[in-house]
Amino acid sequence: MASSREYLDFILEQLSGLDEVSYRPMMGEYILYYQGKVIGGIYDDRFLVKPVRSAKEMMPDAETESPYEGAREMLTVRDVDNREFLKALLEAMADELPEKKGKRVSKAARGKKL
Repeated sequence: MASSREYLDFILEQLSGLDEVSYRPMMGEYILYYQGKVIGGIYDDRFLVKPVRSAKEMMPDAETESPYEGAREMLTVRDVDNREFLKALLEAMADELPEKKGKRVSKAARGKKL
């Protein structure tokens, strides 16, 4: 089951108090970014975030769910109606998340001169 655009729009509206929130559609779901870092996503109309320390501390009773078969488990955000909580959650998580990786270049491409 793919996520609805309406649910994505709702979550984006809830996060509208933050700068640098963006998304990318991927196979019927949406990857969410904050400050250029992957924070989580919308999967089957569920808002899931990476299970970093600060997210676990802020949501100690959060369920863990896999966004799709074979994926690492993430934390389910249940309090999506609370804008202040969502803002605090993403701000707390931002420093713990890795920087966005650059594009991968194959070994063959690395050896080529332009």
